[in-house]
Amino acid sequence: MEEWNFPPNYNNDYFPDPNSPYWFRDRETMAPEKRDELIVARIREVMAYAYDHSPFYQRKWDEAGIKASDIRSLADFEAVPVVTKQELRDSQAKNPPFGDYLCCPESDIHHIHGTSGTTGRPTAFGISRRDWDTIANNHARIMWGMGLRPGDTVFVAAILSLYMGSWGALIGAERLGCKAFPFGAGAPGMTARAVTWLGMMKPAGLYSTPSYALRLAEVAREEGVNPREFGIKVLFFSGEPGGSIPSIRDKIQDIYGAKVVDCGTMAELTPWMHASGSADTEGMLLWQDIVYTEVADPNTHRRVPYGEQGTPIYTHLERTSQPMIRMISGDLTHWVMEDNPCGRTYPRLPKGIYGRIDDMFQIRGENVYPSAIAEILEGLAGYGGEHRIIISRSGSMDELAVQAEFDQKVADKGPDAVRELGERAEAEFSRVLGVRARVEMVEPDTFPRTDFKAQRVVDDRDLYQSLHQKRGG
Repeated sequence: MEEWNFPPNYNNDYFPDPNSPYWFRDRETMAPEKRDELIVARIREVMAYAYDHSPFYQRKWDEAGIKASDIRSLADFEAVPVVTKQELRDSQAKNPPFGDYLCCPESDIHHIHGTSGTTGRPTAFGISRRDWDTIANNHARIMWGMGLRPGDTVFVAAILSLYMGSWGALIGAERLGCKAFPFGAGAPGMTARAVTWLGMMKPAGLYSTPSYALRLAEVAREEGVNPREFGIKVLFFSGEPGGSIPSIRDKIQDIYGAKVVDCGTMAELTPWMHASGSADTEGMLLWQDIVYTEVADPNTHRRVPYGEQGTPIYTHLERTSQPMIRMISGDLTHWVMEDNPCGRTYPRLPKGIYGRIDDMFQIRGENVYPSAIAEILEGLAGYGGEHRIIISRSGSMDELAVQAEFDQKVADKGPDAVRELGERAEAEFSRVLGVRARVEMVEPDTFPRTDFKAQRVVDDRDLYQSLHQKRGG
């Protein structure tokens, strides 16, 4: 395969034939069985490297009685114990700041990023210069597959801080030879300024979260601008479900007149674009020669057959500073192996990543994800763009209520139109999810908009009871 070395040493002057849809044709279109053979050999290399350079992996694999030389097939690899986020936090607490899974000298670290730490100790990402260059090459290759080309302007509308999403998009655009515009997000008035700059620059590509793309369109319309005037060809999203949810994807594509590409997994697994759609293929392709992905049973950590649901487990095949080897995500998805319209021979997540398994709640025996509720609401004419999900978990059974904004057109039609929209929403929740949800329609702009990941779930029994009483329950 092209530039298939470990450690990697990419040629930064390389570009494919301008007329080719592929960056590396052989790597992207080869027979999956042949690729799997090469991946098994690479896994042995990566494991041997990590064992030699990391007390974390030495200890973990010695306790499990596993050696790199034991891995003769992908089935053998399933016996390797998974890595959890808590293990990484514990390692860094005992061996600050980067943990004893750092596999390069600390002096080699080129960039420091990390998690926010809002739910506990933050995790530090120490990225070597070699890995930074590898990430840039990986992302440039995937962005080429999205349809972006050298000379295109790429507008990065995401916070440039600890967050690896914005930085990954930026360095991919730079390596691709694009005009990279690190606009950012989050400051007061910044979205209105983004509308001005987008009108001036007419970028071919825009990176953000799906929520922010919808918010940006709202602000543009408030400013009297049709978002299609920006001339964007490709919107590529990460950070939250949405890019692979048909009602949300189709709504954004219609608003901007552009292709939506869903991408992204975990910051720890950067190059996080290793799960990404392409110009011709929806959902997420698993670019297995960059990061090897298994969709596995959450309890046994063994792969599930294609067509079934499981949690992704990820293994870096080209990172050398903090390589993740069988890191369990805690997310839920399902995968398929079928012909892809773009001709790439990778497995695919047709609906992307649903969300965290921990985010799932049960309503009268039915598993429900916040992304499924968003999908239903986005498909309703008259929905105003934001909502909150209120769950009661303190009774014998979970109960569900949804507060959803109606848009100005519905407001102008009066109370009967508002009531009819709420009834339609309740009927759709019952039909699609098989659960009863109490829906309260609220005024446009009731809920704040976000420049980052939308947080829409509220676990609040008192609030649920107040909504229940309003509806005469």
